[in-house]
Amino acid sequence: MKDKRVLFLIQAAVIAAIYAVLTLVLMPFSYGVMQVRVSEALTILPYFTPAAIPGLFVGCLLSNMIGPYGMLDIIFGSATTLIAAMGSYLLRKRPLLVPLPPVIANGVIIGLMLHYAYGVPVAPWACVLWVGLGELISCYVIGLPLMKLLKKYDYIFK
Repeated sequence: MKDKRVLFLIQAAVIAAIYAVLTLVLMPFSYGVMQVRVSEALTILPYFTPAAIPGLFVGCLLSNMIGPYGMLDIIFGSATTLIAAMGSYLLRKRPLLVPLPPVIANGVIIGLMLHYAYGVPVAPWACVLWVGLGELISCYVIGLPLMKLLKKYDYIFK
C-alpha cells in the first residue's frame, strides 16, 4: 500500500514540474487573451493516472505565482486547471472527450476573468472564444496526439 502512495506523489510531482517548466519556458505564449499554453496539453494525463490531477493543479499554481497576472490568476487560473483535470479524469472512458474539459473550463472561466477582472478591451464572448481556441490547440492538436503516443507506454503510469 505504501508503494502506491509514493508512486502517486512522485507522478504528481513530476507532472507539476513539467507543467511549470513548460509554461515558464514558453511564457510569451502561456499568458494573455490569445494564449496557447502548451503545458495544458498535459491535461490529458488524468486519462492515465489520477495523480495528474494534483500534479496539474500544483504545476499551474506555481506557474501562475510566477506569471504576470497576480492573485486572481493564481486563484482562478489554478482552480480552473483543477476543475479541467477532474473533468478529464471523469471522461477517461471516452478518450476523444478527455481534452474537452480544459477547453471549456479555461475558455469560459479564464476568458471571462480576463475581460471582467483585467479589463481586456474586447467583448466577453471574444475573450471566451480566444482563450478557448488556444486551449483547443493545446489540448486537441498537441494533447490528443500525446495521449495516443503515451498509450504505447502506459505502463509507466501503473
